[in-house]
Amino acid sequence: MQINLAPLIFELCAIVISAAILGTLFLYARQPIILAYIAAGMLIGPNGLQVIRDAEHITQIGNLGVILLLFLIGLNLQPKKLIQLFKESSIITLGTCSFFFLGALLFALAIQLPMQDALIIAAALMFSSTVIGLKLIPTTTLHHKHMGEVMTSILLVQDIIAITVIIFLNIGGGNAMLVAFIMMLLKFVALCSLAFLGVRYMILPLFQRFDVIQEYSFVTTLAWCFFWAELSHQVGLSYESGAFIAGISIAVSRVSQAISVHLKPLREFFLILFFFAIGARMDLAGSNIYSLLGILFGIILVVVKAWGFTLALSLAHEKPSMTRELGARLSQASEFSFLVVYAAMNAELLSVEASMFIQTATMTTFIISTYWVVRRYPTPISMTSNLRQD
Repeated sequence: MQINLAPLIFELCAIVISAAILGTLFLYARQPIILAYIAAGMLIGPNGLQVIRDAEHITQIGNLGVILLLFLIGLNLQPKKLIQLFKESSIITLGTCSFFFLGALLFALAIQLPMQDALIIAAALMFSSTVIGLKLIPTTTLHHKHMGEVMTSILLVQDIIAITVIIFLNIGGGNAMLVAFIMMLLKFVALCSLAFLGVRYMILPLFQRFDVIQEYSFVTTLAWCFFWAELSHQVGLSYESGAFIAGISIAVSRVSQAISVHLKPLREFFLILFFFAIGARMDLAGSNIYSLLGILFGIILVVVKAWGFTLALSLAHEKPSMTRELGARLSQASEFSFLVVYAAMNAELLSVEASMFIQTATMTTFIISTYWVVRRYPTPISMTSNLRQD
């Protein structure tokens, strides 16, 4: 049996070429390059020129970028430090998520959406984007400064809550949801324990024997990432949680920093596909009044989230300059919003109108928060040299 790879190769070529062309135009116009990738998806995707007719497999390939992103975060976090960060950020994260949930719920009810739709909208929009948040923060800040540590811990706690929400939608709530949540935690602990044992008794001895061969360290670490990502998925958790477990388990190795540098270009390539897939999902032709209301709420949500995080971090006695910057960096909705929509639609719990509302609100927050951060704070993709930090 032969597999025809020509369509996939053509699509990858089309994506990279369109991203490069639009990226060039956006940079000449002094616009954030992430938005060029999203625009490329809208232009040549299924709802545009239809050069790419089905974005589903591109979405799956693009998710590799998110997996690598979480793996690299884990590589730069020591386990003891992570536990300390979780203790500090849990209250902040739970408090802000509850506040954003209530705000989104009230807005959805105010525009006369049914209670069930309103609850799912609120659940989908209370999180911030792990991908955009971590993509736009300089690596030195993320790995070596308190701001990066606080941001990482908040996003990780949010990811745990988001996975719980998706489990709730798939199961339907009640006692079954509580049991599923407990089982999720037990699985997470079990995977962490096995990963640390594997690193101690297998990976570290192999590194000590063959660390002079850089290619071996690279491919072994990558295999470790994908093994735990797939195992995590197989036991009912997310690929991303497995990748994070793999990263933090191997962070004790002295080669972790070198591997992190080598994996960065690979991560960037797959993240281009991730942002392209976001644009390809958008159907402007199918817009309705709820799409316009989604745009309006997206504008409001960016302001509310920035203020909410700034207040919460101030109450936690963080520095004022850091609270304002983190408020801006966490002011968008999350890529988990799309996953919540997908799970709710599959369970027939969400209307088409509410789905459009969530997607347009999420995209609006992506665009506004990206502009805000790139023009105001240090990022790897800033157009001005004084703000460009990698």
